[in-house]
Amino acid sequence: MSGEDGTPPPLSPEEASFLARQRVARLATADAEGRPQSIPVCFAYESGTVFIALDEKPKGVEAKRLKRVRNILENPEVSLVADRYDDSDWSRLAFVMARGKAELVEPGADGHEAAIRLLRGKYRQYERMRIEENPVIAIRVERASSWGALTEEPEPPRLEDTLFGRRSVRKYLGLEVSDESIERVLEAGRWAPSPHGRQPWRFAVIKKPETKERLADAMGESWRENLEMDGQSSEVVEKRLEGSKRRLLDAPTLILVCLHLEDLDEYPDEGRRKDEETMAVQSLGAATQNMLLAAYGLGLDTSWMCAPLFTPETVRESLDLDERLIPHALITLGYAEGDPPKRRSRRSLDELVVFRD
Repeated sequence: MSGEDGTPPPLSPEEASFLARQRVARLATADAEGRPQSIPVCFAYESGTVFIALDEKPKGVEAKRLKRVRNILENPEVSLVADRYDDSDWSRLAFVMARGKAELVEPGADGHEAAIRLLRGKYRQYERMRIEENPVIAIRVERASSWGALTEEPEPPRLEDTLFGRRSVRKYLGLEVSDESIERVLEAGRWAPSPHGRQPWRFAVIKKPETKERLADAMGESWRENLEMDGQSSEVVEKRLEGSKRRLLDAPTLILVCLHLEDLDEYPDEGRRKDEETMAVQSLGAATQNMLLAAYGLGLDTSWMCAPLFTPETVRESLDLDERLIPHALITLGYAEGDPPKRRSRRSLDELVVFRD
């Protein structure tokens, strides 16, 4: 993988993936006299740039009076170290050190709003802080070094961290997902609750580029018809189709989630037959969520795409699937290129919950 000018990227795919997965790093700066300072920071990474927020500070300390900021203004050469330490298993130790020049991106400047979205997407705590009022530190990585087990699975996160941390990813690194990891993700889907324990779903795993290409082309033609029917301009149609196709082709692995109704209970009346199918669809969502959460726990990233729901026959034909399978969703699976942008906002509990004593 190389940059647009053909030069190699500052971080290898393994280094970039490791860096994007870490929650805390150490930022080292020095003033004009070479006096160093090192502090822990929260950060987001995307396409060769590390972004660090300047949080709200007690006692009204102005952001530009912070020592790390004053150092950067005097001497932009910095380094950032993200590491993993496991006291019980030193074979898992690893670190990535990124070096480059840092600058301040002021509010309103190009890239500031995007950086804030990245940081809030990674750390939900930032959603309650006014970090958009302060500059953001941007480190343009020029070179990197690393050591240790970069590709080892991370420690399993707490359930709460998994629920809040899982995110939808559109850009993946060119790193393959191991068969063992894929099987563990599928195993999580297998254990989802289902009506009468019938497991009314089946999963198709797609890894070969030519198969992904065939699926993307078939779905694209169907989606083109729908977009044109909606009155979208030809330029918008082509842009959206290209973006959707790239999401499928760039993801190392695709998991197609299909409804399978053959084993459900049968009833003589239409009402209960529909209810039985509704329960099956509900359990399909549970199986999909299980796989998304399991993948995140393994250090992988995902996206849930509903496009197959609109073109089930096309998807089935392109993959030569059994006619009894009804394609409903696609899970893209791989290692994120960097931290994805801000998650969609969530309604407050006051809007979602009704208490009845």
